Amino acid sequence: MLGFITRPPHRFLSLLCPGLRIPRLSVPCAQPRPRAMAVSSSSCELPLVAVCQVTSTPDKQQNFKTCAELVREAARLGACLAFLPEAFDFIARDPAETLRLSEPLGGRLLEEYTRLARECGLWLSLGGFHERGQDWEQTQKIYNCHVLLNSKGAVVATYRKTHLCDVEIPGQGPMCESNSTMPGPSLESPVSTPAGKVGLAVCYDMRFPELSLALAQAGAEILTYPSAFGSVTGPAHWEVLLRARAIETQCYVVAAAQCGRHHEKRASYGHSMVVDPWGTVVARCSEGPGLCLARIDLSYLRQLRQHLPVFQHRRSDLYGNLGHPLS
Repeated sequence: MLGFITRPPHRFLSLLCPGLRIPRLSVPCAQPRPRAMAVSSSSCELPLVAVCQVTSTPDKQQNFKTCAELVREAARLGACLAFLPEAFDFIARDPAETLRLSEPLGGRLLEEYTRLARECGLWLSLGGFHERGQDWEQTQKIYNCHVLLNSKGAVVATYRKTHLCDVEIPGQGPMCESNSTMPGPSLESPVSTPAGKVGLAVCYDMRFPELSLALAQAGAEILTYPSAFGSVTGPAHWEVLLRARAIETQCYVVAAAQCGRHHEKRASYGHSMVVDPWGTVVARCSEGPGLCLARIDLSYLRQLRQHLPVFQHRRSDLYGNLGHPLS
């Protein structure tokens, strides 16, 4: 597969977006893969996806401006689908501010992204929107909602994060997502996009392989984990979990991430990346806001699944059907 990967400066082509620290992008480079699984597809025939890395703050309008510049750059470079991270809309200082800044799906911010998708003519994975759902008046809590827009700006899928991050990591500070957020009730069936069938998840979901197996068995070819990983768990778990999810499901994994310091109380690890079904990192962002690009080679994915038919080898008679296919 051909990927675009951050490299030292002499390997880059510059991306020029005024006011942003955009990581320079490399020219396409061939990724190592088993010889028996080499494919003949021309790289120019393969769909191109863009992975956007940002540093959200409580300033929603500035966050939109930053994301919109990256999406427009992705469209200019020929991407058919751009992925934004969890909390692309904002990262607040406390649960009260989170609730105050949240909006319904029919609110002003999603209307702006609808227009942006139409303007750019590409699909958008909005990786974690602070959504006031239909039960807002009763619960006074929101959903962490992954929204998928098509190139006409229509909402084609919504997935509400099912695993909430209530953890206490020494050195990283406690996080209790359930203080302001309700868990989603169900998974979303994979959605056909110009890049392949996309299975939706959000951040902490990547720690639960049952979810990824269910999406893969339902037909997913690309799993996406938009995230805001912390500075302690990031170096230890981020890449290894993403590569594991790719290998065990034989899917591409796309992970758009928050990076840097959002405000005085919170910072994120960054290192957005794309992993192929062999487990190779084929694209990654460097430090700071920016984007990376990768081509999705579904012929390679199908050959890999043929050569390593792990889903046919599962012993549900011994350990049950973990990650049961979606109905």
